[in-house]
Amino acid sequence: MQELLDTVVSLSTQKRKALAALLKKQGVNLYGVTPIFPRDPAEPVLLSYAQQRLWILSQLGEVGGAYNLSSVLRFKGHLDTQALQRSFEALIERHETLRTTFRLEGEQAVQVIHPHIPFELAVEVLAQADDSHLRQRVEAEAHLPFDLQQGPLLRVRLLRLAADEHVLVLTLHHIVSDGWSMPVMVNELVQLYHGHSQGQPVALPTLPVQYADYATWQRHWMEAGEQERQLAYWTAQLGEAQPVLELPTDRPRPAVSSHQGARVKVALDQQLAGALKQLAQQQGVTPFMLLLASFQALLHRYSGQPDIRVGVPVANRNRVETEHLIGFFVNTQVLRAEFDLQMTFIDLLQQVKQRALGAQAHQDLPFEQLVEALQVERNLGHSPLFQVMYNHQTQAKGERRSLQGLQMEELVWDSHTAKFDLTLDTFEHEQGIGAALTYATDLFDAATIEGMARHWLNLLQGIVCEPGQRVADLPLLDVSERHIIVRDWNATEADFPARHSIHQLIEAQVFATPDAPALAFGEQTLSYTELNRRSNQLAHKLREQGVGPDVLVGIAMERSLEMVVGLLGIVKAGGAYVPLDPEYPQDRLSYMFEDSGIALLLTQSHLHEALPIPAGLRSLDLDTENFGGYSDANPNIDVAPLNLAYVIYTSGSTGRPKGAGNSHQALVNRLCWMQKAYRLDASDSDSVLQKTPFSFDVSVWEFFWPLMTGARLVMAQPGAHRDPQLLVETINHHGISTLHFVPSMLQAFMTHEAVESCASLKRVVCSGEALPAELARQTLQRLPAAGLYNLYGPTEAAIDVTHWTCQPEEGISVPIG
Repeated sequence: MQELLDTVVSLSTQKRKALAALLKKQGVNLYGVTPIFPRDPAEPVLLSYAQQRLWILSQLGEVGGAYNLSSVLRFKGHLDTQALQRSFEALIERHETLRTTFRLEGEQAVQVIHPHIPFELAVEVLAQADDSHLRQRVEAEAHLPFDLQQGPLLRVRLLRLAADEHVLVLTLHHIVSDGWSMPVMVNELVQLYHGHSQGQPVALPTLPVQYADYATWQRHWMEAGEQERQLAYWTAQLGEAQPVLELPTDRPRPAVSSHQGARVKVALDQQLAGALKQLAQQQGVTPFMLLLASFQALLHRYSGQPDIRVGVPVANRNRVETEHLIGFFVNTQVLRAEFDLQMTFIDLLQQVKQRALGAQAHQDLPFEQLVEALQVERNLGHSPLFQVMYNHQTQAKGERRSLQGLQMEELVWDSHTAKFDLTLDTFEHEQGIGAALTYATDLFDAATIEGMARHWLNLLQGIVCEPGQRVADLPLLDVSERHIIVRDWNATEADFPARHSIHQLIEAQVFATPDAPALAFGEQTLSYTELNRRSNQLAHKLREQGVGPDVLVGIAMERSLEMVVGLLGIVKAGGAYVPLDPEYPQDRLSYMFEDSGIALLLTQSHLHEALPIPAGLRSLDLDTENFGGYSDANPNIDVAPLNLAYVIYTSGSTGRPKGAGNSHQALVNRLCWMQKAYRLDASDSDSVLQKTPFSFDVSVWEFFWPLMTGARLVMAQPGAHRDPQLLVETINHHGISTLHFVPSMLQAFMTHEAVESCASLKRVVCSGEALPAELARQTLQRLPAAGLYNLYGPTEAAIDVTHWTCQPEEGISVPIG
C-alpha cells in the first residue's frame, strides 16, 4: 500500500488530476485516501476556502482589527532579547504562513510566499507600567489593522516594564492563523528560545507539508466529489430559508458593523457545573451538546423564533499533517435547532445531539462554499447564515510556564472586538465550567448582556432541576426580577373617574368655566355654554331618533364647528360615533356603511352626492337643520362605563377595513392619564390644535382632551394638516400650545423657515410612525420651549399604550416607551 501511495505522490500535478478524475467515476476520492501532497511550486497558490472568505470581507469594507488574533505573554526574570530575536527568525523560516501576503492576479486572489521576510524585534519601554496603561497599550497594538497585500501578517512587540519584567504581544491576521495556531506558535517559540538562550541547537519536528500545500490539496479534494457529498447534507439540514436571528437590541442594527465589542464573564458555581456534567452523562451527550442546547433555548426564548441557527467553530485538523502548522484551518458549522411549543429540554437535547454528530461527520465543507451554495445575500451589517456563535473549549487559557531563569504567563484580556452579534464561550477546567459572553456594542448595552447572562444561569438551574419540562417553561427570571415585572411594573393603578362617561366630564367643565372659549374654527368661536347648549339640543333630537347606548351613529363631515357639535351630541345621546371621512374612496366608504350597520348618519348638505349613502338610511344635515326647538338641558342618559364611545375603522390585517370600538371607560382612562402626564392648564390659555383627520384615533384626544380640562379646542382649516405654511400661521394666530404630528409631517414642518416663531408651543406629540432621532434633536433645538413626546399604541387599545419623553441627547433611535 505504501508503495502505491509513494507512486501517487511522485506523479506530476497533471497526472494526479487525471488519476483523480478516473477514480471519481468509480466513486473513489483520491485525495481522501492519500496524504496531503506537496504543491507544484510552478503553479500559483490559490487561497484556501476559509482564507477566501476573509479576503472577500477585507475587500467589501473596512474591518479594522476585527480579524486580528493576539497572544500576550508576560515574562518575569532575565529575558535574552537576542535569543528571542533568533527564535522569531527561526519561526518565520519554519512556517510559510508567516512569510505570506496576498494579491490579485487578474480576478483571482493568490498567496504570495516570500523566501525571506526580515524581522526585527520591536522593543518599547513603557514609562508607566501600571495595569491600566499596560492594558491600553496592549489593546492598541492588538487592534492595529494589517495590510494583506503588503504584509507582514505577524507583528511582534516587546513591552519593557522593568529590567526583569516584559510583556510580549504577538498579533497575527486570522487569514494566516487560528485559535489552534496560537498555542502551536507559543510552544515552538518557547522551545526555540530555550535552545537559543542556552546556545544549544533546536531540532523541532520536520513539517511534512506547509499551509499552501493544504490549501491546494483542499481544493482538489473538494472538487473530486467531497464537496458534492457534504453540500447535500448541509443544504438538507438548513433548508431554503435562512432567517436572521432577531434578538431584542438596545439599538438598531447599523448598515455596516463596526465590529466593536465587549465581554461579560459568567460564573457557573461548582455545584451547577457538576450537575450539568452529571446530566450530560446521564443523557449520553457531551457537555458541549448540553451547553449548546441551553444556549439555543435561551436564544429561542429571547427572540420568539422557532428556528435558531448558531455558528460553531471546528478545528478542522483531522489530518495528521496539519497538527503542527500555523494557518487558517478552523471551519465554521451552522447548527440548527427547531422548536415547538410542546418540546421538552430532553427533546431538544436529543435533537442537538443528532445534529452535532451529523455535523461532525460533515465538518470539512468550507463555510464559504455553503454560503455560496445557499445564495445568501451579503450584508455588511451581519454575518451570513448565523449571527450568534458558540465556542466550547476543554481547558481555559492563562497557563504559567517556567523557563531557565524565567517565568512566563499567558495574559487574557478582552479584545474589544465582536465578529458576531453575540458569542458564548464556555471552557471546562478543574474547578468546573467557565463562560463569557462577547457582544457587539453596536447593538447591545452591557446591562442587557449582564441580564442575559443571569437568565442563562437561571435557565441552567431549571434544566438540572427538571430537564423534562417544556423549553417554554424553563425559568429565566429570578425572584427579584419576577417581582419587578409582575408587581412593580404593573402597579399602574390610578384614581381616575372610572364610573364617568366622557360627556359627563365635559359637562362638569361647562359648569366650572361656562363663559370660557371652548371651540374655535377660523374666526368662529363657541364658549363652553354655547357648545354644550347646541350639542344638548342635537342629543335630544338623536334620542328622538332612537339613539341610545351602543347605537352606532355615522358622521361624515368636513372640519367645522358642526363636526364637534355632532360628535359631542352623539355621545351625549348615549350613542357611539363612527367617523366616515368624505375623502375616502367610494368602495371603502360603501364597505364601512354596510359593515358598521349605523342607524343614522350626521352629515352636511353639500356632501350628499359625494357619499355612497345606502338607500333607506336616515340622515341629518347639521349645517342646515335647526334644532332650536329641542331642550338645551343635559340629557339624563344612563351610559355605563363599558358602553361604546366610538368605533374607528382601521386598515385591517386582511386588507379590508376593520372597526375598532372603545368604551367610555377606556377613553376616560386614556384622557385622564394624558392630563396627568402632560397637563393642559386652562388658566394658562392652553389651546389644542385639532388637525388629524377624524377617521384616525389621534383625533379622539385632540377633540375631547381640551374640552374636559377647560382648554380651547382649535379646528384647523381643511388641508392645513398637510401645509407647513398654514400650520405656522394657525399656531401663531391662535397661540396653539399643543398639537400632534406624524413624524413625516413633523419633518416637513421643520423645513419651514419660520418654525422658531411658534413660541407658544409647549407640547408636540408624535405617533403613527417611527420618530427619527435626528428629527427629535432638531425639533427640541428649534422649539426649545416645547416638550416632545413619542407615543405608540393600537387603535383597539384606546389610542396609545406607551409613551416616551424625548431628550436632546437621544441616541440612534427614539424609544416608544
